[in-house]
Amino acid sequence: MNRFYVFNGDADGVCALHQLRLADPAAANLITGVKRDIKLLDRVEAKSGDSLTVLDISLDSNRKGLMRLLEEGVKVEYFDHHHAGEIPQHHNLIAHIDLSADICTSLLVDQYLKGRFHLWAITAAFGDNLVQKARQLGIAAKLTETEIDQLAHLGEYLNYNGYGDNLPDLHFHPAALYEEIKPYISPFDFIAESVAFGKLSAGYQDDTSRADLLQPLTTDERYAAYLLPDAPWARRVSGIFANKLANAHPQRAHAVITPNHSGTYTVSVRASLINPNGADLLCLQFDTGGGRKAAAGINHLPTGSLDSFITSFKQHFCS
Repeated sequence: MNRFYVFNGDADGVCALHQLRLADPAAANLITGVKRDIKLLDRVEAKSGDSLTVLDISLDSNRKGLMRLLEEGVKVEYFDHHHAGEIPQHHNLIAHIDLSADICTSLLVDQYLKGRFHLWAITAAFGDNLVQKARQLGIAAKLTETEIDQLAHLGEYLNYNGYGDNLPDLHFHPAALYEEIKPYISPFDFIAESVAFGKLSAGYQDDTSRADLLQPLTTDERYAAYLLPDAPWARRVSGIFANKLANAHPQRAHAVITPNHSGTYTVSVRASLINPNGADLLCLQFDTGGGRKAAAGINHLPTGSLDSFITSFKQHFCS
């Protein structure tokens, strides 16, 4: 029997994987990609009797690949918090799916493991911009403010690494980043000892300092949209910049639009923090769009559709 783990390349996917692998480190095949590379089940070549764990990628976006694997006799356990559509009722599928605005995949795994590696779940929650939830969990875990801030930075850096149009845009391939994290039961030891942490921190500071100089394409008290330049640093920072804007202006919805290698735009959308809903519904209006209520995106928005998106974005968050 072969084992497979398929995981999103962002903080939530990597931390969910790490928790499960700390609990059960048996040999397995890992399949991942950049954060936006979510149709990962199409890559899985498994057979009857194999087991597959899926982490932090939309079931709806992977429905075809999932049904193929289930019908071939693969046992699938699915952890996720993105738009799922109808969840298949199949004897080979165990689904842990929760679309609540204050949940992420690593928190679902944390519940599943009964809190065995809770600090990594808190780290992932920070990375997924569930800042209030993560801070509440940190306080409940009796962490100091300094320790909470350390996990917040780590979560942001891990999430930052997942963004990019393709793997060369990233500082670390997500599977390689997991291998850097793998030896560490405690995220504080990873922060203190890993060279990878320093590299991510330096890259994050450099890229976000460039983004901070940008002016919005359009803005008012309810929304703001930014168009980033066509550059690797912009593709790396796009999602993190959207989170940063959301936290700085909690009353506004935000869109960060970035040119990608295919000649289209990649879009990150954040609903306002005071009403963290509707980002998924907006993005689902466009081909290659999806996500969750508070944060969603469009992988390939045609350049000719930019004005249409901006109009829909304004209307959606002003109604």
